[in-house]
Amino acid sequence: MATKIDIISGFLGAGKTTLIKKLLKEAFADEQVVLIENEFGEIGIDGGFLKEAGIQIREMNSGCICCSLVGDFGTSLKEVVEKYHPDRILIEPSGVGKLSDVIKAVQGVQGDVDIVLNSYTTVVDAKKCKMYMRNFGEFFNNQVEYAGAVIMSRTDIVDEKKAQQAMELLRKINGKAAIITTPIEKLDGKKILEVMEKPVSLADEMMEEEVCPECGHVHEHHHDHDHECGCGHDHEEHEHHHHDHDHECGCGHDHHHHHADEVFTSWGRETIRKYSQNELKEMLDALSASEDYGIILRAKGMLPAEDGTWIYFDMVPEETEIREGAPEYTGRLCVIGSKLKEDKLAELFKLA
Repeated sequence: MATKIDIISGFLGAGKTTLIKKLLKEAFADEQVVLIENEFGEIGIDGGFLKEAGIQIREMNSGCICCSLVGDFGTSLKEVVEKYHPDRILIEPSGVGKLSDVIKAVQGVQGDVDIVLNSYTTVVDAKKCKMYMRNFGEFFNNQVEYAGAVIMSRTDIVDEKKAQQAMELLRKINGKAAIITTPIEKLDGKKILEVMEKPVSLADEMMEEEVCPECGHVHEHHHDHDHECGCGHDHEEHEHHHHDHDHECGCGHDHHHHHADEVFTSWGRETIRKYSQNELKEMLDALSASEDYGIILRAKGMLPAEDGTWIYFDMVPEETEIREGAPEYTGRLCVIGSKLKEDKLAELFKLA
């Protein structure tokens, strides 16, 4: 098995230490992990804590792995793999380096060592995000731009509006990464790792659930997952077949001219805003009751509640399910349908 490489970058005192401790305790407890720190005028992780956890530390004080010493980095990485045969190596680069250079350095030795680049995450201080962006744009923005996931720290001590603005600034630099806004103390380490490894778009997830994989036909309603969808395919046991879309498939619909991604669009938002169940029910009732917001096929979301819990909702016209759920990495909601009126949707959910 190849050793997994996870890079956790962050600009200066962003909160990487807290994240790494949480991952070691809750996500990597059964694995042999090596932490490679790259000290660059930073106070390192508490060595005592890590020795107790059985973690081997190789400090590379000779220079910054993400600039001139890529060759030395390769040698060090080989030594670590050959000596410890770890399941996973966490690389915590200097807070002032470029993430793209660290990724390149790992990719540069992949041919010589049995390693796989598993994830690359950046931790951002929500309080200082705007200031860092202004004063250290090239380095700070690079760490955000190249991250597979961005973790916002200190969201619990900045006000909601400032945290939302910071998230929107980050989203402008990186349109694809998952941005974790929930304080990491409230998330399980395994959940954080799952987001770091496989950021999932809620819109993509919903579209996959709604569309029949056999023929592209859209499910008419979706709350009972054991039932067949409208196209007559049994999805529990049916093998995948490749239809020739130039003629009709077994469900009797002509799919040649109507693929779901052509007919339906999605509108989604990430938000730190807190909702109450009653407020959300009124919003969903309004969405279901008319076509003022477009022709709605489905709406789904996970949102933080005012009382500290999380609200999950799933709505199809005239049918809404609202329940309490586990903390999610950020508040997300998504609507799919046709002729969506995005401005009105933003107003409805008080995100305009």
